This record gives sequence, C-alpha cells and structure tokens, in this order.
Amino acid sequence: MRKILLGKTEVNQDTMPYIIAEVGVNHENSIDKAFELISLAKKGGANAVKFQTYKAEKIASVNSPSYWDLNEVPTNSQFKLFKKYDHFEENEYIKLANYAQKLDIEFISTPFDLEAVDFLNPLMNFYKIASADITNYPLLKKIASKKKPVILSTGASNIEEINNACDILYKNGVKEISLLHCILNYPTKDEDANLNMIQFLQDMFPKLIIGLSDHTYPKNDMNICAMSYVAGARIIEKHFTYDKSLKDNDHFHSMDITDLKILKNRCHELYKIMGKYERDILESEKISNQNARRSLVTKKTINKGQKIDENMIICKRPGTGISPIYLDQVIGLEINKDLKEDHILQWSDIIK
Repeated sequence: MRKILLGKTEVNQDTMPYIIAEVGVNHENSIDKAFELISLAKKGGANAVKFQTYKAEKIASVNSPSYWDLNEVPTNSQFKLFKKYDHFEENEYIKLANYAQKLDIEFISTPFDLEAVDFLNPLMNFYKIASADITNYPLLKKIASKKKPVILSTGASNIEEINNACDILYKNGVKEISLLHCILNYPTKDEDANLNMIQFLQDMFPKLIIGLSDHTYPKNDMNICAMSYVAGARIIEKHFTYDKSLKDNDHFHSMDITDLKILKNRCHELYKIMGKYERDILESEKISNQNARRSLVTKKTINKGQKIDENMIICKRPGTGISPIYLDQVIGLEINKDLKEDHILQWSDIIK
C-alpha cells in the first residue's frame, strides 16, 4: 500500500486527503497576521499550515524576471517581490512553529536555501520542496541529509527530472517521498489543471502517495481540488489567505477559511462515497451475498442411493446450499436420503 507518515498522520490510498494550507508569505511580514492565518487554517480543518523561508539575495539575482500574471502582481522582478516579503528570521519561525503546536496543527515551511534547511529542521516533521527546486541538487541533498519524509512538487518538470530528484533524495537519506502534481502558473487556468497527470504519476511511481499543489482560482465549490481527490490525490496543497481580494503576492489565487471548509466537507463526502481501495464483501452486502447468489437445487425427486447427474440439478437462488462452483465435484456422488423437487442441496445430503 502506498503510504507516507506526515507528523502523526499516516496518509495512504484509503485516507481522507491531507490538506496543507499554504500561507507562504501572505502574512506580509506581520507575525500577528501569521498567527491569525495559523488559527484560521486550524479552524478551517487543514492538517498542516505551511510557510516559505527565503531571503531574496539567496533565491534570485537582481535581474531575475517575473513569471506570474502582472495584472495580479504588478512587480516584474523576482528579486524585488521576494525582498518585499523576506523579513522573517529564525526567531519568527520558532514562534510560528510553537503556536502551531499549541493549536495542534502541523507546521512546515519550504526552505529555499541551505541555511534555512538547518534552522527549520528541529521545527518540522517533514520537508516540502518547491517545484522550482526540483533540479537544485545541492538543496535536495541538504534536505535529504535530515532523513525526514519529503513532499516534492513537480510543476514545470518532466519525468526524467522527477526520477532524478527522487534518486538524489533516496541516495542521500530520504526513505519516504510523496509527489505533488503541480502546474507552475500563477494563476493556473482551469483548462491547464491537467488532473489526469495525477493518475500518470501514480502509474509511473506505484509505491508513492501522489497529491496536488493547486494554483487555480478558488471557485465556490472548490471543484478542482475536490476532483483531484477523486483522481487519486491524497495530499492537497493550496495557497491560503485571510482576504482573497488583496492584490500582490499570492492572495489572488488563495483559498480563504470558507473555501477551506467547503473543500474539507466535500472531501469528507467523497471519502464516504469512494470507500476502500480493495474489493471485498461489505457488511451491507452480506445478505445479498447469501440470498441473491445461487445454489444447486433438485429439478425432480431424487431417491436415496441415486447418483447425481446434470439432469437432476438446476442452479437457483438463494445461495444457502452448495454453490454452483462445486457442480463438477457433485456430479456422480450418491444421495444419502430421499430428496424432493426444489430441494436446496446441502453437503449433508451427499455421501462423499
């Protein structure tokens, strides 16, 4: 069975989706807003709340161009945008982790540099790696050295890059990996969501839990994220804000607490409908299993001592007698008592 342990929660193919509320830097350098977002994520039903830990000087060159919708985020330089929201230091992340622990919600923050990997390590039970760092082998090796479970987003990558990243992680100490299908557009158009990639990743990595990191605009029904669960996603990561109407950064494609509650409720309904990843007889089916199946039934009177032939037997409901699967074994056996027509044949009626 595919599974991964995320803190205290085992995620497998039979579980509800593990929902990560991705605050990122939607706290806008305010520790109080960050605390509020942790609280909102907990109230909305998220399993984990996630931040991003970076310094502009370590993540982007001064001349790095944008890759987002400039109508939503009117900053055309990665460096300028990252510089705007990189004010938290190690002490702030310690406070956030402690507050999340107090509220009993898992704390994680994506590290974007080697130093962040180190100081975040004691604060987190697992790591999340951003899509853009799937080829950042020094960062992958550093994270892998901590020997904790890893969730790896796969946006804007090909299968060879995903394979290589997993190999790097495994060879350097990671034992559990989950891959998130992701489209690296901010925002992602609905028609680009490509949820079939979830099944593709399941086929290519049959031992791994597959999830979704979503960047589409949140709709009132949270349909894309909910559909991803039906498609096989068992981890759902979605940006999270206290106000979707805010411009700049990731607010515009984030879900809020109302969206989060809708997603949680929809996934709970789908969880009940979808059931287990196996084929077995349900408790509710047992009466059908007995009464709707067939037994070997006499077509006419059979006298004691007669041997059974095919002309004496018909297969009829209920299935409380000898099953038709044993017909070949029953043919030629001797009856030990007189049997009337339409008698449901039992093994006790036969001399073996």
